[in-house]
Amino acid sequence: MAEKPYVVVGAGLVGSLLSIYLSKRGYKVEVFERRDDLRKAKISVGKSINLALSDRGWKGLQGVGIADEIRKIAIPMHGRMVHDKEGKTTFHAYGKQGQAIYSVSRGGLNCLLMDLAEKHGSKIHFNQRCKDINLKDATVTLEDFVSKKENHIAATRIFSTDGAFSAGRLQLQLSTDRFEYSQHYLNYGYKELVIPPTKDGGFAMEKECLHIWARGTYMMIALPNIDGSFTCTLFFPFEGKESFAALTDRDKVNTFFKEVFPDAVPLMPTLLDDFFNNPTSSLVTVKCYPWSYSDKLLLLGDAAHAIVPFFGQGMNCGFEDCTVFEKLLDAHLENGTEEDWKRIFDETQKARKPNSDAIADLAVANFIEMRDLVTHPDFILQKKIEAHFSSLHPDMWIPLYGMVTFTDLPYSHALKQGQKQDAIMKKILATADIEAKWNSAEVEQMMMKLVKES
Repeated sequence: MAEKPYVVVGAGLVGSLLSIYLSKRGYKVEVFERRDDLRKAKISVGKSINLALSDRGWKGLQGVGIADEIRKIAIPMHGRMVHDKEGKTTFHAYGKQGQAIYSVSRGGLNCLLMDLAEKHGSKIHFNQRCKDINLKDATVTLEDFVSKKENHIAATRIFSTDGAFSAGRLQLQLSTDRFEYSQHYLNYGYKELVIPPTKDGGFAMEKECLHIWARGTYMMIALPNIDGSFTCTLFFPFEGKESFAALTDRDKVNTFFKEVFPDAVPLMPTLLDDFFNNPTSSLVTVKCYPWSYSDKLLLLGDAAHAIVPFFGQGMNCGFEDCTVFEKLLDAHLENGTEEDWKRIFDETQKARKPNSDAIADLAVANFIEMRDLVTHPDFILQKKIEAHFSSLHPDMWIPLYGMVTFTDLPYSHALKQGQKQDAIMKKILATADIEAKWNSAEVEQMMMKLVKES
């Protein structure tokens, strides 16, 4: 009898990385992807949202030996460049000197991961829609978009990494008792726009920054690409006075952008075409539990925990799923028995669920920070005080953004610690004359006392 494969449903970022980890262990891996091969067909126009790679993501890539290659197509972003309505800019560093997040093309990274997956022996099948999963016997039913035929694949185990609208998760909902599921949509959508390279092929704005136009109830961001362009994303209400619903023609869009983003408009020659040609997409948070069925099925990545993009952690969290799973394989896989795999699947979900819930909540909160607070004097002062105190006492204080982005501390720890730190900072900011003495020994001693008491 032929060896039954380990089936990965979804050849996106997490599925491709996971297939590499599995293949490197010697398993026969087959990956089924509903889209065309990205290496032969362009990524869906207007839905790419550049990715921000940070420490957790790099750790996942290092585990399969691809980090150095990805650095060749990644651009460091050392902080936010905030653009006000007059076109003036202010730089806010993300962390300490030398710390950065990295802008990388979703499609470019996905293609490299698929190349490496195939190099290690994974077989990727494209244009395959997962119609059904029989959980008890680990059989996957697929529809081939090209031949229109149905295929039934008997698997040893199934890994569902097929995104926010996962077929694997749907089967858990339909076929198991007490499956918990929730989804929450923001009343905001996003639309991709572009700032092209300059005529000489250079960058039209500062290259090594995430640019942000924060406007209170909405915002636009821009991330650099290696070709000199910037991928811009407008996060905007679906309905209301200032919303996608209100911008119904080219004149209204032109007037709105010139008023609200005046320094960006001259850099966006295809603004009107992009606005009306590119789709308006939704923003959803998905939480569920359990993520596994016996030793037969495990959800990872957005299939288990789709989050909004405002902390730049969706991909990084999914990659961390893979590294945690790999670590548990090392710790518990003794004979490859059903019980070994049940334990590994169970411990993976128990380890990741509290952390994926935490980063989901943090991502929504960071949307409010990005669109409302980055230009507020109290917010700017708080960040200065935190950075100063952290430089003096790194063992006592890591700012929330640093915990999430530049460490692999559990997200749940970062959330709890961030709440404690925010309470401390409210007291510090209420101190008389804090603007003048924010970096004084007096404030330092106050913070040390509050940290020890918390």
